Amino acid sequence: MPARLCVFLGSIAVAAFWLAGSLRAEPGDELFKLADTQLEPVKWGDVAGWAADDHLAAFVAYQASCQIFRSIKQPRDDRPVFNALWEVCRRSARVRATDKEAARRFFEDNFRPVEITRLGEMQGFLTGYYEPIVAGSRFPNPEFHVPLYRRPPDLAAAGYKPGAEFPNKGALVGRRNEKNEIVPYHDRGAIEAGALDGQKLEICWLRDPFEALAIQIQGSARVILEDGTPLRINYDSHNGYPYTAVGRVLIERNLVPREEMSMQRIRDWMAANPDEAPKVRATNRSYVFFRVSGLSNEGEPVGAQGVPLIPGRSIAVDKIHVYGTPFFIDASLPIESAKPNTPFRRLMIAQDTGSAIVGPARADLYWGAGDDAARIAGRIRHPGRFVMLLPRELDMIEAGKHMPLTVAKPNIPEAEVKKEEGKAKQQAARELDMIEAGKQVPLPVSKPKIPETEVKNEKGKPKQQAGKTEEKSRAKKLRRQVGTVRWRPRS
Repeated sequence: MPARLCVFLGSIAVAAFWLAGSLRAEPGDELFKLADTQLEPVKWGDVAGWAADDHLAAFVAYQASCQIFRSIKQPRDDRPVFNALWEVCRRSARVRATDKEAARRFFEDNFRPVEITRLGEMQGFLTGYYEPIVAGSRFPNPEFHVPLYRRPPDLAAAGYKPGAEFPNKGALVGRRNEKNEIVPYHDRGAIEAGALDGQKLEICWLRDPFEALAIQIQGSARVILEDGTPLRINYDSHNGYPYTAVGRVLIERNLVPREEMSMQRIRDWMAANPDEAPKVRATNRSYVFFRVSGLSNEGEPVGAQGVPLIPGRSIAVDKIHVYGTPFFIDASLPIESAKPNTPFRRLMIAQDTGSAIVGPARADLYWGAGDDAARIAGRIRHPGRFVMLLPRELDMIEAGKHMPLTVAKPNIPEAEVKKEEGKAKQQAARELDMIEAGKQVPLPVSKPKIPETEVKNEKGKPKQQAGKTEEKSRAKKLRRQVGTVRWRPRS
């Protein structure tokens, strides 16, 4: 399970009316709500690459997610999508899809395609991840001296009992002080400097600090020990700090050009700059702790949903989504080379989550294990189109009635910077005449309250303004006619 903390997004009801005549609400249909999201219904024929995909491969990945749903006798989740997916998975148990066409019909019969983006944006964003395979040791030595830690006993999360499954968002994480208050835990800089030394928390030891960082970003790894034993480790918990991308730090400090950024480029820079590398790593205060998940080279790591990930079909998404939700991704990615010219149009299944995976149209594509997967995953930071497959049980029409509409912006021509002084005075006079006639005119933008200015003469004595009493009386009369008006008598 990749170690990625998801930030909270305030929930608002979102949806859109379905294409005219293509949707009818049925009894029992449920309202669909999501966070800071805009949805646009589309037709299957408008989803580029949909017909050409290998839907049978996607169906296999989807059935893996359905094993979790089918283990639940009766759903008690307050998210309508979860309950609707539970129903679809019950039906999928009776489906014997033996070819791509049958699998495609299953998805089209049970789901509706809806393009999804963050509110106000045009596309989503894609990255890639993989399972590193690195050499390691059970014991520290001059070659292997970088530890990977298990969860410290003093790590606490508000509202969670010690030893319970650790939350990856929405909870205060730290350690308790003498007043039993949760205070910040050691950050990356402190831990790398030895804050956890002597507590016997080390699972194993690696040779390179970058390898430890990469494993924490990916959330799992295979560590090949001295005798050839493959030690499988998976994400367990985190220290409570938000994730900061060190690649972005290198770009912002002009240490690596943006167009060259990749995981390999980060590794090369850190190897060439061993004195500065710890300071750059410390900018990512987030630190991840692991657990041992096996001693085998067989199979893929288990994602957050609890099922083994499938290379090329599993994605990590923000936890605002329900695991098991299908997404069709359309993008041009740097798969065959460093240039983003490989079409990627594929039905993916949400089976994992992560701290850098934030937003409704944000996904991490799982590519498998080893160096080849690492090269592809490390190059991907690209936009893409997200089409979410929503179960037909959801009532999109009713949800559309609750969608906040964007206020239309007026078409305002460019303001003139200069005006002739005479025309400005004439305009002011016309507006004053309209007020006196009791007619409404657009009021100026509200200005800060300014106390009445005393005009002083050359000797510093206040200068009496002519007709001041008459002007105040006049203003009072006008306020009765047109309401509250901020009035300043002419000097």
